[in-house]
Amino acid sequence: MDERSSKRPARLGSFRAKFILVVGGAVLFDLLVSGGLALWNVQRLSRDATLEVGQGLEAASQEYIRTYADSTAAQVSLLLRQVHNDVSTLAGVLQAQIDDPERNSDVGAAIARTSPGSVSLSYDQQANWSQNAPGSVSVVSVWSYLLGEDHNPRPDVQTDIQASAVLDLVAPSLLQHGASKLQMYYIGSKERPIFRTAPYTDQAQTFDRLYPGHNEANFWDFFFPGLYESWQGWAKDTKTRPVADDITQTAPYTDAITGKLIVSFFQPLWTADRKDVAGTAGADITLDQLAQTVENVKVAQSGFGFLAMSDGNVVAINSTGEKTLGLRSASDASGSGVTGLERSLKGSSQPAIAKLALDRELGIQHLLLQQEGNEVPYIIIVKKLPATNLWSSGPVRQEAMSLGVVVPEREIQASLYAAQAKISEATNRIVLYQILAILLSLLVVAIAVFAASKRITSGISALANAAKRIQAKDYSVRVAITSKDEVGEAGEAFNRMAEQISYHTENLEQLVEERTAQIEDAKEEISTLNAQLQRENRRLGTELAVAERIQLMVLPLHQELEEFQALEIAAYMRPAEEVGGDYYDVLKNGSRLKIGIGDVTGHGLESGVLMLMVQSVARALQEAGNTDAVKFLTDLNSALFKNIVRTKIDKHLTLAFLDYDGKEMILSGQHEEVVVVRANGEVERIDTMDLGIPIGLEADISAFIKTREITFETGDLILLHTDGVTEAENDAGELFGIERLCREALRLKDQSAEKVVAGIVTTLMLFIGSQKIYDDITLLAVRHR
Repeated sequence: MDERSSKRPARLGSFRAKFILVVGGAVLFDLLVSGGLALWNVQRLSRDATLEVGQGLEAASQEYIRTYADSTAAQVSLLLRQVHNDVSTLAGVLQAQIDDPERNSDVGAAIARTSPGSVSLSYDQQANWSQNAPGSVSVVSVWSYLLGEDHNPRPDVQTDIQASAVLDLVAPSLLQHGASKLQMYYIGSKERPIFRTAPYTDQAQTFDRLYPGHNEANFWDFFFPGLYESWQGWAKDTKTRPVADDITQTAPYTDAITGKLIVSFFQPLWTADRKDVAGTAGADITLDQLAQTVENVKVAQSGFGFLAMSDGNVVAINSTGEKTLGLRSASDASGSGVTGLERSLKGSSQPAIAKLALDRELGIQHLLLQQEGNEVPYIIIVKKLPATNLWSSGPVRQEAMSLGVVVPEREIQASLYAAQAKISEATNRIVLYQILAILLSLLVVAIAVFAASKRITSGISALANAAKRIQAKDYSVRVAITSKDEVGEAGEAFNRMAEQISYHTENLEQLVEERTAQIEDAKEEISTLNAQLQRENRRLGTELAVAERIQLMVLPLHQELEEFQALEIAAYMRPAEEVGGDYYDVLKNGSRLKIGIGDVTGHGLESGVLMLMVQSVARALQEAGNTDAVKFLTDLNSALFKNIVRTKIDKHLTLAFLDYDGKEMILSGQHEEVVVVRANGEVERIDTMDLGIPIGLEADISAFIKTREITFETGDLILLHTDGVTEAENDAGELFGIERLCREALRLKDQSAEKVVAGIVTTLMLFIGSQKIYDDITLLAVRHR
C-alpha cells in the first residue's frame, strides 16, 4: 500500500469498511449489553450499601476518638510529671546542701577524699578551661573566667565544685530508676556558673566545637539569655511566676553533647535567705522519648497524633502525620547558644491546618486536606495539656501544649465493611454478566470474520506463494489479484518491490566495485593522517621533555642553598604537568640575598616559558646590583610585559620577594600569604594583597608596589608557598587549606628547614591520596639559625 492509498478514505466496498462494519457492530452490541447490566447492578449496590451503613455511625466514631485523645494526653502528662518529680528530687538534695553550709562543706570534703577524680580538674591550655578526667561519675567544667592566674579554679569556685559533687550520689539512681532521661546536671550561679553533668561526657570539648566564643561569655547569658533574670524576679515576688511551679522547661533544641533534639527541665536553686538564685538542677529528655507516646498513636488504618506548642510548633509527630499535615522542618539558630526545631502548623502547605486553632479546645473538627490533587475529609480533635513555665528566648512565659489526634473519616466509618460485602456480591454478578456478554459478542465477531475470510484468502495465499519464490531468489515472480480493496493494493505494491529488487540485484556487482574503490581511497588517506599525527606527537613530546629539563636546570642547586651561614633554606617543587608554571629562586649578590616565589596562571609549556623569563630577568637585575625592592619589581615587570606583548602569551603571574641583608628582612610584591612561625610558637600570617599587583598586566606598576619589614630572629621560620599547596583536594573534595598548613609548620617548627619541607610535603601527599593533582605545588622554608 503506498502513501496515497493510506490517506484515502475507506470505500464502502474496501476491506477496511467491511471490517469496521462487522467488528464495530459486534463491539457496539457488547457495550450496550454489558453497560446496561453494569448500571443496573451499581444502582442496586448503592441501595444495599446505604441501608447497611445505618444510623448511629457518627456518634460512635466521635466518642471513640475523644476517648483515645484523653488517654494519650494522660500518658504525655504522666511522662512530663515523672521528669518534674526527678528534677525536684535532685533539686531538693542540692537545696538542702545550700541551706546547711556546714553539712555542705562536710559532704563535699568527704566526696573529695573518697572520689578525688570528681573534684580534681586539669587545665586545657589551648581551650583555656578546666575539666575533671574521664572515669568519674559526672563531668564538671570550669570556664576561663572562673580560673585564677595560676589556671586553677578560684577558691569560691572550688568550694562549689566540691559541694556539687553530691550529684554523683543522687543522679545515677534517678537516671536508672526514674523516668527515662538523657542526662542530669547542676549549673552554678551567674557569678560561678560551673557545669556538672551525669553521666560523664566530653562536655567542654563539644561546646568548643559547636559554640565558638562561649568560653569568653557568661554561661547563662550565652546559652539561656533571660532565664536567670526571670528566676531572680520570682525570688523577689513568687506571684510573677507564669505558672505556680518552680519547674521551667525549654522549647525543643539541639543538644551540644549528643546532637539530638531535647527538652530541658530546670528547677532553680535559691540562696539560703531565698532572696536570689544560687544555680539550678536540671534534666534533659530526648524529643524521641517525648514523641514516642505521641508517635505510637494509631487510630484505624492511618490515624496519628501530634504534640504542638501554643505557637503551633509541632514537637512530636510521626512521618505519616508530618506528610499528611504538610509540615516543613527547619533548624532555627536563635543566637543564644542553642539551636531549636521549627516545624510549625502555621507554615503548613495545607490551608486548613495553617488556620487550626490551638488556644482552646473546640472538640471534634472536620477538615478537608489536599492529597494527590483531591480533597479528603479528616476528623481532628485537640486536647490541651496542663500549663507549664517555658523558656524559649528571653523571659519565662506560660506554655500549654496541645495534643491532637487526626484520622480520615472514611477509615473511622467501620460500618462500611458490611457494605463492602454487598459490593463484592454485586461485583461478582457484574463480572458474570459481563463474561456472558463478551462471549456472545465474540461469537458474532467470529461468524462475521469467518464469512469475510473466504473473500480475502485467495489474495493473501497468492502473496504468500510469491514471497516464497522471492526467498528462493526468483525475482521474476508477479502476483495477479483482481480485488480492489487493500489486499489488491498490497499485490500492486509487492509487484513494484519485486521489480526494484530485480534491478538492484542485476547492478549489485558494479555497485560493490565502486564502494570498494572508495573504501581503499579512504583507508590510504587515514593512513597518511595517522603517520602525520605520530610525527607531531613525537615532536611535541620532545619539546616538552626539553622544556621540563630546562625548567629543572635553572632551579637553585642544593649547594647554593647551603651557602648562607645565617639561614637554612629548603625548597620543593612539583609541576602538575610535564612543564609547570610555579617559580622560586634564591639569588645571592655579595652579602645580600633575594628569595623569590611566584605562580604563573595555568600550567603547561607557555606557563613554563614565562617562568623561565622571570628567572632570567630576576637574575640579571640582581647581578646588576638593583637593591631597591620597589624598583626591582618595577623593572622586572617592565621587561616581562614587553616580552608578553611580543610573544602574545595570554599569561601573567603573582610574584613576591624577600630581601635579606643579614639584619632586615623586607617583603614586596603580591602573592599567597607568608607564614611566619616564631621561636616561641606564635604563628603570624602576612597578607601580601596590598604589596603589589600581578606581574605582566600593566606596563608600569611602580604605583602599586609596597614593602613590609618582617622581624626575623634566631629560631624563627618563614614559609613561602603557591596555591597548589592550600588548594590541593582530597578524595572528599576538601581543600588542604592555610590553617592546616600553619598547624603543620607549628608542629615542625623545631626541625631543620629541610625536615620542615619534607614533613609538610609528606602530610600534603597523604591528604591528597589518590586524588589527581590539578595545580603545581611549590613550598620553600627559610629558618634563622
